[in-house]
Amino acid sequence: MITIKNEREIALMRESCRIVKETLEFVGKNIRAGMTTKEVDELVYRYITSCGAYPSELGYEGYPASSCVSVNEVVVHGVPGDRVLLDGDIVSVDITAEKNGFHGDACRTFLIGNVSEEKKRLVKVTEECFFKAVEGLQAGVPLYDIGYKVQAHAEANGYSVVRALTGHGIGREMHEDPSVPNYGKKGTGMRLKAGMTICIEPMINTGTFKVNFNRADGWTVTTADNMPAAHYENTVLIKEDGVEILTL
Repeated sequence: MITIKNEREIALMRESCRIVKETLEFVGKNIRAGMTTKEVDELVYRYITSCGAYPSELGYEGYPASSCVSVNEVVVHGVPGDRVLLDGDIVSVDITAEKNGFHGDACRTFLIGNVSEEKKRLVKVTEECFFKAVEGLQAGVPLYDIGYKVQAHAEANGYSVVRALTGHGIGREMHEDPSVPNYGKKGTGMRLKAGMTICIEPMINTGTFKVNFNRADGWTVTTADNMPAAHYENTVLIKEDGVEILTL
C-alpha cells in the first residue's frame, strides 16, 4: 500500500534523512585504504546512534550489520567483515536511519586512493543517472519515467542497469510500495502523487546487468561477470511542482 505523508510526517522524515546525509559525510571523511568493511560499518553505527537514531538495517530480516558495504564487483548488500579496502577500490556504503518512527535511506560510492579512470567514470555516471531521473519529476509523472531516464543515461554511456533489484517507497517502514525500477518504458506506470516518499537508487554495472545472489550469506549481490558496479541513492519527496531530495 502506498502511503501519502502529511506535513508532520514529512518533517520527521527530514530529521531521519538529515542524519543519513551527515553519516555518509562522516564516512566519506574517514574511509580509507587499510580499513576493513567492518570498521566502516562501525563508523556508521557510531554516528547514527550518536544522533539518537537507530541504524534500520541492523537486524532487518536478520541482517547482521548497520550498513551495507559493497566493494568493486559487489553491487549491493555487502555484509561488513574482514575484507580490507585497497588502494583503487570503489566502495558503496548504503545506510538507513530511523528516528521518531520514520526512516531515511541513501547510498554513496566512495573512491579509495588512486582509483582508475574507468572506475571514476562509472561512479560519476551512476550519480548522474540519479539526477537525470529527478529532472522534471513531480506529481502526475508516470512512475516508470524514473527508470526510463536512468536506463537511457546509463546505456548511452556504455553501462548496464541492474534489473533484479529496485528502489522503493519509504516512511514508517524501510521498504514500502511502490517498487521503483531503474529501467522502464516512458509514460507507463502509476502517476506519482504529492506526499509520496521514494528511494531512487541507480545500480549500474560496467559489464552485464546480470547479478549473482550469494547463497552462503543470504545477502551479498555481485555482478555475474565480476566487473565493477556502483550505487547512488537518495530519499525523495514528491511535490506538486517538483521534488525535495531529503538526503541532500
